[in-house]
Formats: sequence, C-alpha cells, structure tokens
Amino acid sequence: MIINNKRTLIAWNGLQIILGAFIYAVAITDFLIPHQIGEGGVTGLTTIGYYALNIPPALTNIVANGILILIGFRFLDRQTVGYSLWAVIWISIFLKLPRLLNYHTTQTIIPAVAGGVLMGIAIGVIFRGGGTIAGSTILAKIMNRYFGMMTGSAMLFFDLIVAIPSGFIIGFQNMLLTIVELYVGAAVLNRFLSKFGARKAVTIITNQTEEITYELSQRLKQGITIINAKGYYHQEKQPMIYVICTNKQAAQLVPLISEIDPTAVVVVDDVHSVKGESIGKIL
Repeated sequence: MIINNKRTLIAWNGLQIILGAFIYAVAITDFLIPHQIGEGGVTGLTTIGYYALNIPPALTNIVANGILILIGFRFLDRQTVGYSLWAVIWISIFLKLPRLLNYHTTQTIIPAVAGGVLMGIAIGVIFRGGGTIAGSTILAKIMNRYFGMMTGSAMLFFDLIVAIPSGFIIGFQNMLLTIVELYVGAAVLNRFLSKFGARKAVTIITNQTEEITYELSQRLKQGITIINAKGYYHQEKQPMIYVICTNKQAAQLVPLISEIDPTAVVVVDDVHSVKGESIGKIL
C-alpha cells in the first residue's frame, strides 16, 4: 500500500500500531499469563513481576519500556522512537482491559504456540507501522540496522536472556514452553516481514540499458542506479542496472526485462535490511 500524503501515512501507521498492540495484549492476557508461560525482554519481566510480586503488567511495561525508549533515541530515528512510544502506550492500555477470551487448557503447548503466533503477527504489524514494542525489539532494530541481523532472530537472542532465568519462578516445564513460544514468535515475525515487507535487489546486464531503465523508472517511480562495469574477457565497458524493489514488483519486472531484451542477464537477490525515502523502512 503506497500512501503519498504525510498526514494520511502517519494516521495509517498509527492505526496499524494500535491493531498490533491489541493483538499483542491479547496474546499476553489470554494465552501466556493464564497458563503461567513467560516471555522474553521487557514482556518477560512483566510476566515475572506479575507471577512473583503481583505487579500489574501494564505498570512494568510502561516503566521499563520508557527507559529503553530513551536508549532508542541514541541509535534510532525519532520517528521510530515516536511510533514505539505510541505502541507502548496502547499496549499498556490494552493490558489493563479485562480478558477478551476465557480460554484455559491443561495442554499448555497450545497456548504457548498460539501466544507465539499472535506475538509474531502483532510485532510484525507494529513494525509495518514504523514502530517497535520497545524492549528487546529496540535492541533487535539496532542489530538489524547496524549488523544486518534478521529482526526476529535478534529478538529471540535477547529474549532468551530473560526467558531462561525465568525458570526459577515459573518452573522448568513452563520455561521450556516459553522458549517454544519465543521460537514460534520469532519464526512468524521473520516470515511476516519476509512476506509483507521484503525487498529484492535486481541486477541487470543488458545491451539495451536505456530502454530497460526507462521502463523500470515508469513502473517503480523511484531512483535506479547505473553501475559502470567492465567485462573481464573482452575488457569492454558494460553498464549494469541496479534497483531495489518489492517481491511483487520483482515478479513483474523480470518478464518485462526479458520481453525487451531476451539475452539480458538478470540476478535477483534477497535484501534483509534497506532504508531510504523512496524505498521503505528498515525491517
């Protein structure tokens, strides 16, 4: 979905974040806490605080995440930090609401998996809105931006640091279920971002550079890079076209290139991290 009006984009992102915050809160209040399943990062601290000291999760969430958002100011852009604060506020609001479902089961693997799926989707939706849920997601965003690590994998690493010691409070079995939930959440998040926010890098070697560049520019409405290259065997200069696009765009561009120049060499690579006004957000 492409939105050109800035105010409309901010409103759309804000609504996405509210939806993600709601799904996130449902995962905690309806699946994790009723079955004494922990979490990682700040959310893990909120569940531990609730189990051990009966501290309201909403209170722990907003205090601890407020501190981490201040850290985010140092490494992330202010827009991401602002959206993250918006997400934390709404998560805290939804955590204070009564449970939506009165679901309970002795088969605790079910809420562990369901909670992980909802967590992954919720964080993915919030990321698509330009924010984070603070906590380990801020650290994961930093790892993604500066080291290219996949966001879900980075979150899993930081979450396990909290989840494993939680076994002393919630018990060994529930600690294992927490690890299952975290793994499922990370896998769903990586899949979600790959499906809805992935980018492709397309490199094209062709003798019809001008024609193909013109058509790509008309289709993508964004900047295209021409790289000056030279063939090794004939030592001839040969410009290469380089463009970043979505999966959907790549599927449309490859046949178009082949139609213009059937002999063109087209290389399509996955891109895990990209930033630019005409391209999109870091995922």
